[in-house]
Amino acid sequence: MINQVTLVGRLTKDPELKRTAEGTPVTNVTLAVNRHFRNQHGEIGADFVQCTLWKKTAENTSRYCRKGSLIGITGRIQTRHYDNPEGTRVYVTEVLADSVRFLDQKKQEETWIAAGREA
Repeated sequence: MINQVTLVGRLTKDPELKRTAEGTPVTNVTLAVNRHFRNQHGEIGADFVQCTLWKKTAENTSRYCRKGSLIGITGRIQTRHYDNPEGTRVYVTEVLADSVRFLDQKKQEETWIAAGREA
Protein backbone atom coordinates (compact mmCIF):
# COMPACT_ATOMS: atom_id res chain seq x y z
CA MET A 1 0.00 0.00 0.00
CA ILE A 2 1.16 3.53 -0.76
CA ASN A 3 -0.25 6.72 0.73
CA GLN A 4 1.99 9.57 -0.41
CA VAL A 5 1.04 13.08 -1.48
CA THR A 6 3.09 15.92 -2.95
CA LEU A 7 1.47 19.34 -3.29
CA VAL A 8 2.72 22.77 -4.37
CA GLY A 9 0.45 25.72 -3.76
CA ARG A 10 -0.13 28.97 -1.90
CA LEU A 11 -1.34 29.45 1.67
CA THR A 12 -4.85 30.91 1.86
CA LYS A 13 -4.18 32.69 5.18
CA ASP A 14 -1.40 33.25 7.71
CA PRO A 15 -0.50 30.03 9.56
CA GLU A 16 -1.49 30.11 13.22
CA LEU A 17 0.64 28.07 15.60
CA LYS A 18 -1.27 26.22 18.32
CA ARG A 19 -0.25 23.67 20.93
CA THR A 20 -1.95 20.51 22.09
CA ALA A 21 -2.72 19.97 25.77
CA GLU A 22 0.65 18.19 25.98
CA GLY A 23 2.43 21.20 24.45
CA THR A 24 3.07 19.74 20.97
CA PRO A 25 3.12 22.46 18.26
CA VAL A 26 0.51 22.07 15.48
CA THR A 27 -0.60 24.25 12.58
CA ASN A 28 -3.55 23.71 10.26
CA VAL A 29 -3.24 25.39 6.87
CA THR A 30 -5.22 25.42 3.64
CA LEU A 31 -3.18 25.13 0.45
CA ALA A 32 -4.64 26.51 -2.80
CA VAL A 33 -3.40 24.28 -5.64
CA ASN A 34 -4.09 25.35 -9.23
CA ARG A 35 -5.63 22.85 -11.61
CA HIS A 36 -3.91 22.04 -14.91
CA PHE A 37 -6.85 22.96 -17.13
CA ARG A 38 -9.25 25.82 -17.74
CA ASN A 39 -12.99 25.70 -17.21
CA GLN A 40 -15.60 26.60 -19.85
CA HIS A 41 -15.06 30.31 -19.06
CA GLY A 42 -11.30 30.07 -19.63
CA GLU A 43 -10.46 30.39 -15.94
CA ILE A 44 -7.98 28.23 -14.07
CA GLY A 45 -9.61 26.65 -11.04
CA ALA A 46 -8.00 25.63 -7.77
CA ASP A 47 -8.44 22.97 -5.14
CA PHE A 48 -8.23 23.98 -1.48
CA VAL A 49 -6.51 21.23 0.48
CA GLN A 50 -6.53 21.08 4.28
CA CYS A 51 -3.09 20.21 5.71
CA THR A 52 -1.91 19.55 9.27
CA LEU A 53 1.69 20.27 10.25
CA TRP A 54 3.27 19.08 13.51
CA LYS A 55 6.26 19.92 15.71
CA LYS A 56 9.21 21.79 14.12
CA THR A 57 7.51 21.83 10.72
CA ALA A 58 4.54 23.67 12.27
CA GLU A 59 6.78 26.11 14.15
CA ASN A 60 8.92 27.01 11.13
CA THR A 61 5.98 27.36 8.77
CA SER A 62 4.22 29.68 11.23
CA ARG A 63 7.41 31.69 11.66
CA TYR A 64 8.44 32.12 8.01
CA CYS A 65 5.25 31.90 5.89
CA ARG A 66 2.29 34.21 5.36
CA LYS A 67 -0.88 34.28 3.31
CA GLY A 68 0.10 33.76 -0.34
CA SER A 69 3.43 32.05 0.43
CA LEU A 70 4.34 29.37 -2.12
CA ILE A 71 5.16 26.10 -0.36
CA GLY A 72 5.59 22.44 -1.20
CA ILE A 73 4.22 19.77 1.11
CA THR A 74 4.88 16.04 1.12
CA GLY A 75 2.87 13.80 3.38
CA ARG A 76 -0.05 11.38 3.49
CA ILE A 77 -3.84 11.60 3.24
CA GLN A 78 -5.87 10.88 6.34
CA THR A 79 -9.64 10.69 6.74
CA ARG A 80 -11.32 11.02 10.11
CA HIS A 81 -14.81 11.75 11.40
CA TYR A 82 -16.60 13.23 14.38
CA ASP A 83 -20.19 13.92 15.41
CA ASN A 84 -21.08 17.61 15.50
CA PRO A 85 -23.35 19.12 18.22
CA GLU A 86 -26.43 18.45 16.05
CA GLY A 87 -25.56 14.75 15.99
CA THR A 88 -24.51 14.67 12.33
CA ARG A 89 -21.38 12.72 11.45
CA VAL A 90 -18.81 14.98 9.75
CA TYR A 91 -16.00 13.50 7.63
CA VAL A 92 -12.69 15.32 7.24
CA THR A 93 -10.01 14.50 4.65
CA GLU A 94 -6.65 16.18 5.16
CA VAL A 95 -2.96 15.85 4.38
CA LEU A 96 -0.65 15.14 7.31
CA ALA A 97 2.62 16.79 6.32
CA ASP A 98 5.93 14.99 6.71
CA SER A 99 7.94 17.89 5.30
CA VAL A 100 7.45 21.42 3.97
CA ARG A 101 9.62 23.38 1.54
CA PHE A 102 9.42 27.15 1.35
CA LEU A 103 9.50 28.02 -2.35
CA ASP A 104 9.21 31.83 -2.33
CA GLN A 105 12.40 33.74 -3.01
CA LYS A 106 13.01 36.10 -0.11
CA LYS A 107 16.59 36.80 -1.18
CA GLN A 108 18.51 35.61 -4.20
CA GLU A 109 20.69 33.27 -2.13
CA GLU A 110 17.73 31.81 -0.16
CA THR A 111 15.84 30.02 -2.91
CA TRP A 112 14.90 26.93 -0.88
CA ILE A 113 14.58 26.70 2.87
CA ALA A 114 13.65 23.39 4.48
CA ALA A 115 11.11 23.59 7.27
CA GLY A 116 12.26 20.35 8.87
CA ARG A 117 11.34 16.71 8.57
CA GLU A 118 9.65 14.88 11.42
CA ALA A 119 10.69 11.31 12.05
